[in-house]
Amino acid sequence: MATTAGKTAGAARTEKDVSELEADIRQLRTDIEKLTKQLAATGQHGYGTAKRAAAEGVEQLRAQGEAAFDSLRSNARDLEDQVIANVREKPVTSLAIAAGVGFLFAVLSRR
Repeated sequence: MATTAGKTAGAARTEKDVSELEADIRQLRTDIEKLTKQLAATGQHGYGTAKRAAAEGVEQLRAQGEAAFDSLRSNARDLEDQVIANVREKPVTSLAIAAGVGFLFAVLSRR
């Protein structure tokens, strides 16, 4: 009878251990679900932050590009005005320079 009582006590302890393990597993599943939801929320927040930062960066680059383009356009206009002024001051010299440049292009294109 002592062995039967020992077996019964051992079986009860095993059932208790199994039920505790099952409760722990349920708790772990609940914790994992909560953690998954938190990570998803954090990921969405990080995505939104990265998207805003990228949009701001694009806007800054666009503004810098426009400023550089405007500066280049202004420099080209200044250069054009200088060329026009030089041609008006010295038309013969300008014509000779243009003919020389044309001759150089013709020589280079033959090769």
